[in-house]
Amino acid sequence: MFRLDGKVALITGSTRGLGWAMAQAMVDAGAHVVVNGRYQDLVMAKTAELSLGGGRASGIAFDVTDLPAAVGGVGEVVERHGAIDILINNAGLIHRSPIADFDQVEWDRVMAVNLSAPFALARAAAVHMVAAGFGRIINTGSIMGQIARPSIPAYVASKSGIAGMTRALAVELAPQGITVNAIGPGYVATELNMSIVNDPELSEMITSRTPAARWGRPEEIAAAAVFLASDEASYVNGHVLIVDGGLSVAL
Repeated sequence: MFRLDGKVALITGSTRGLGWAMAQAMVDAGAHVVVNGRYQDLVMAKTAELSLGGGRASGIAFDVTDLPAAVGGVGEVVERHGAIDILINNAGLIHRSPIADFDQVEWDRVMAVNLSAPFALARAAAVHMVAAGFGRIINTGSIMGQIARPSIPAYVASKSGIAGMTRALAVELAPQGITVNAIGPGYVATELNMSIVNDPELSEMITSRTPAARWGRPEEIAAAAVFLASDEASYVNGHVLIVDGGLSVAL
């Protein structure tokens, strides 16, 4: 169960954090993983690391906010490998600032990375998936798509948008053999959250509020991605799979 043999998976933002954990898990499950990030040298280094253990991997560098490059990247994956079976829209960022100081430029930047780019990539991948009669689109959302904290309005809005976009694409693409789902991580110890991990007061607040009483691990999010990409999840569609140790359901 949960094998991805013969599948080609493009994972954006996969040189670090959750994306890197997903890349490792999908290679282990038998997929050919196309590593993506903004920097060619880092992409190639991570691709080589995946290949060391006999995994099938290649790399493609582009900034997801450069929409022509991102769409062209999807086409390049298909040209190189004959298909794009799995797309994971994982690249993301967060900006923290009180609302009075939250610059419009930062709002637009978060939206460009977290919401507009996933739509453009999903649209480009869907063309090839429809032609093949098969596809898995997985978006990295957040529990902040359902609940909220102060100082991150753009992030919360973008992840709420991801949940809505996931549902919309799921109902449109399901008849063509494509499922569209999202993962909603809670607090996971990655580079994106290091400012909180390293803040004793905030870190204690999170672990004390989480029923599991700890931070999540990247590989726990990666396991959810493998499940959603697998044949065993073929009837799971339009769903946001929350992986947060119970935080979002605790009072």
